[in-house]
Amino acid sequence: MLPGNAVLLISCPDRKGLVALISDFVYRHNGNILHADEHSDREAGLFLMRVEWELGGFDLPKEQVAPAFEPLARELDLRWELRLSDEVPKTAILASKQDHCLYDLLLRHRAGELRAELAAVISNHPACRPIAEHFGVPYLFLPITKEDKLEQEARILEELERRKVELIVLARYMQVLSDGFVGHYPNRILNIHHSFLPAFVGPKPYHQAYQRGVKLIGATAHYVTTQLDDGPIIAQDVIRISHRDSVEDLVRKGKDLEELVLARAVRAHLENRVLVYGNKTVVFD
Repeated sequence: MLPGNAVLLISCPDRKGLVALISDFVYRHNGNILHADEHSDREAGLFLMRVEWELGGFDLPKEQVAPAFEPLARELDLRWELRLSDEVPKTAILASKQDHCLYDLLLRHRAGELRAELAAVISNHPACRPIAEHFGVPYLFLPITKEDKLEQEARILEELERRKVELIVLARYMQVLSDGFVGHYPNRILNIHHSFLPAFVGPKPYHQAYQRGVKLIGATAHYVTTQLDDGPIIAQDVIRISHRDSVEDLVRKGKDLEELVLARAVRAHLENRVLVYGNKTVVFD
């Protein structure tokens, strides 16, 4: 079995020599760097970096990499995360009645595009059960009303913890998560929004866009925070429309875009290419 790769995601106050010092750590332990990318946010005064190297030939066992890097991280005042490619995150998908994003994610996972272990599809409606069962993914139906919302959220959290879920993907899950729920999974809940945020918030976004005669519609994938639809953005895209498009055309084109943008965001997260700082992200190539 191949030993895989290691990835460091780093942010720290900007200063000279950071790339050399971090790269030297890998070099001194006989590591072969496969990818290295960095970005300096001058306004924030921050340096951000992603470095990936092979563990084959590296002279530290993977469980000793983090302790060995800690002294340098402390010296340079780094915020950092170490990710290992052989760690496949257990993932849950939450959906409601609309099935297009769920179908797309399950198809991509079956095709090998998304390196995750699907622990469950959880829904407040029974409609998507046949889809999950077709792909062999456990389906949990937990209906939610205004009266039992927090109680049902607690049940969902219990299931997520029991199944050791590390990543949650909201595939058009039409429920607003409570602050307590979100707090359990900081920067580990991904959502797809049916607009190029911020625009046309609220119900029937495509009808609003149609009434305004817009020439572009979009979709936004972001991490969920306690501020509704205001979390760090991971991926966005737009598609052109014209006066010839009906509301139905906008909905159809919008669904296509939602699938694509959500898949991009999920893949970037799973490939450890997203670094969150403040309410922003850097998504490394």
